[in-house]
Amino acid sequence: MDIKTILSKCDHTLLSQSSTWKEIKEICDDGVRYKTASVCIPASYVKDASAYTDGKVKICTVIGFPNGYSTTEAKVFEAKNAALNGADEIDMVINIGWLKDKRYDDILNEIKSIREAIQNKVLKVIIETCLLTDEEKIKMCEIVSASGADYIKTSTGFSKSGASFDDIKLFSENVSSNLKIKAAGGISSIEDAIKFIELGADRLGTSRIVKIVKEQNLI
Repeated sequence: MDIKTILSKCDHTLLSQSSTWKEIKEICDDGVRYKTASVCIPASYVKDASAYTDGKVKICTVIGFPNGYSTTEAKVFEAKNAALNGADEIDMVINIGWLKDKRYDDILNEIKSIREAIQNKVLKVIIETCLLTDEEKIKMCEIVSASGADYIKTSTGFSKSGASFDDIKLFSENVSSNLKIKAAGGISSIEDAIKFIELGADRLGTSRIVKIVKEQNLI
């Protein structure tokens, strides 16, 4: 698989709590240079990053991150504020406790509320697969497929583990045809990136792939 194809599917990510504006600018510069799908950055930097990149790369940010247990109203405000500040894509975290409690309608309504708040912006739903049973993952495939979101996403990268090949295979077998898949967390090699894409991932959330391309002068 061509390296440019892989990069075009990467959300080049920096979500460390200590992220500085200098580091965010470097992520943005790399996103523009290597033509990544987006740069995924903290919400507090969205407005500045949007102005800095001036439409040369999509700006993605995270909502209810990383724990997902903010109120729906708080998540809706975060999402709407991020969109107003220039975010093109929103990655939200579900309320995992609600899933454990089988409050499926509440989860669905929350996703729909955020979908409505950000209008035509891209919406990705993080379900944190490492904390879920296969039954819960399959249920979330059903809920997200019905929600109007654009993607189901494996992980925040801030929990016990990130994306796995088995989870992407499970997603591919259980999502509707209109729902895309994002693998995120722990994607650390070109070989793994290719396998995730071959298994059905349309996006990869990773900081490592661009670093590898730069270090090895692959472009």
